[in-house]
Amino acid sequence: MSLSLVIGNKNYSSWSFRPWFYLKHHGIEFDEIRIPLYQEESKAKILQYSPSGKVPVLLDGELRIWDSLAILEYLAERFPQTQGWPDDFAERALARSLAAEMHAGFTALRTYCGMNCRRPPAAKHLPEGVQPDIDRIGEIWQQCRRRHGKDGPWLFGRFGIIDAMFAPVAFRFHSYQLVTNPEAQAYVQTVLNDPDAQAWIEAGKHESEVISAFE
Repeated sequence: MSLSLVIGNKNYSSWSFRPWFYLKHHGIEFDEIRIPLYQEESKAKILQYSPSGKVPVLLDGELRIWDSLAILEYLAERFPQTQGWPDDFAERALARSLAAEMHAGFTALRTYCGMNCRRPPAAKHLPEGVQPDIDRIGEIWQQCRRRHGKDGPWLFGRFGIIDAMFAPVAFRFHSYQLVTNPEAQAYVQTVLNDPDAQAWIEAGKHESEVISAFE
């Protein structure tokens, strides 16, 4: 069966980037269906593929999977060679907890530091409520890298679902020049230096759509 991934604007859609990054990292072939967001026909076009009316959506034959984390879980099962979660039982539980925390949390950071690949890296005045999100994410990255640094450059050593979940936040740390600890900053660079991440960023920079709410 051929796979298709329905995504939004590469410049803005962090949720779309997550499964796209996972697929690209593992060399899994798929067709890309891009639907620019916040346009008059956007919702109707997305509803052709997803009952939630949101991107991303993975199409696998007649099967539809929506929500980034659900798609990543599906891909890890569909392609077990990708080893989406750590092998160790306890480490797997921890990685799932952190991925879920990313999935559901950090509202202040999302609100005031939206993903924007075209944004020249520069600091921005942020409300006090954003700092706890920055601190917590930096703490997560630091602890993971201290624990797994010997196993590879990603959060748990090898690339996994946890990295697909946090990679768009690394974009934000770079774009808004958010100050963090050395281990976390090194992880930001790991994401930014990845060829697939660079390809996404470059594609985002060349998109013509402008969503004023995210500028």
